[in-house]
Amino acid sequence: MAIAASISTPASRFFSFSSLSFRLRSLTTGAQSTSRATTSNSKKKQKEKQRVAVKEKRRTRSDREFELESIKRYGDTASHIPVMLGEVMDVFSASKPLRRFVDCTVGAAGHSSAIIEGHPEMEVYVGLDVDPVALDKARARINSVLNSPNSTLKAYTFLENFRCLKSLLSDVDETLLDTGLDGILMDLGMSSMQVNDPERGFSVLANGPLDMRMDPQASLKAEDILNSWPDTEVGRILREYGEESNWYSLQNKIVKARLQGGLHSTGELVDLIKSATPLSREGRQGWIKTATRVFQALRIAVNDELKTLEDSLYACFDCLAPGGRLAVISFHSLEDRIVKQTFLDIINIKDGDGDAYMIEEEARKKDLRKIRTDTDEDKAWVKQMIHGLRGTILTKRPITPSEEEEKLNTRSRSAKLRVIQKV
Repeated sequence: MAIAASISTPASRFFSFSSLSFRLRSLTTGAQSTSRATTSNSKKKQKEKQRVAVKEKRRTRSDREFELESIKRYGDTASHIPVMLGEVMDVFSASKPLRRFVDCTVGAAGHSSAIIEGHPEMEVYVGLDVDPVALDKARARINSVLNSPNSTLKAYTFLENFRCLKSLLSDVDETLLDTGLDGILMDLGMSSMQVNDPERGFSVLANGPLDMRMDPQASLKAEDILNSWPDTEVGRILREYGEESNWYSLQNKIVKARLQGGLHSTGELVDLIKSATPLSREGRQGWIKTATRVFQALRIAVNDELKTLEDSLYACFDCLAPGGRLAVISFHSLEDRIVKQTFLDIINIKDGDGDAYMIEEEARKKDLRKIRTDTDEDKAWVKQMIHGLRGTILTKRPITPSEEEEKLNTRSRSAKLRVIQKV
């Protein structure tokens, strides 16, 4: 018994020490793994902060004091908030007298009513919108502004797309295209009253029909694209208009959904997006971001927004008088890229030759000197300018909302304001 005990004791000690060593190694390995995970998360957070800092540095934030009282006066914090109202007012207040003005996307007339009241010298106002509900509200607001007994302003509003601007101006007054306009505004954002109405089909979070038409009289709906367009075309829309990396998987699921009767509501589309979005993609925020990109892509396709925008920018610039300004507020990178490239193309036409070019170049230099003088009062928002043969881009980098405005209206976060002035 004693011998057995003497033999078993070292063995039990050896087993105990081995187990302890194993546990210590496990704890050490676990601690190292936790440490590596913590370090990895820390690095990710640091990279994210650096990315945000770089993005913020690239932005040209408006340093104009945010005036909440103006928003309350010309907007409705519940259903409509005119984006960058103060900055838009500055764009047109510092230029020459604003006698002829066009709002290409009048919406609920938040910008228009403020500009009309701020320019008693205005003689002709034209407002356009494809949304009849918005236009009815705009007309009511503009009429209330025009009730002033001293007002001689002639105001015209049309249920039309801004692609028709030139023909509409001819209908209003044939001399308008000859004299030119002093100011044109294009606010490309959707109003809250459109997003908040489930029947319009724009909202990711509210169930409704797959419509997405800005003009309710138009024939094409988002439902038509999803259920009948070729699969490759659906994929192209998601890839190019939504800039969605998971477009191929979504394309295949949309095509398969057609075999079960197709997609007919925004809720069904959102459920499909959820099933196609990997769980690792930031949880709930992951599918919401994907859904937002998909809805954006479909809306752009339904309303042919990008082609219409590009063509209309050229037409609007042609309608300006010398010294007139075109201001555009865009809300996503595709729109902003088109505005930026089109503005550059507009001011840099091909050089002429001979005496005609020399005369034109000399005239340009004189006009640029005048523009620099005019913009001395614009220091609050004009940061850098790009001068060209036909005009000057007053915003080399787009102006973005102030931090105060973003806090009040989160939908303004992606807004970018670019302005061009005609020589």
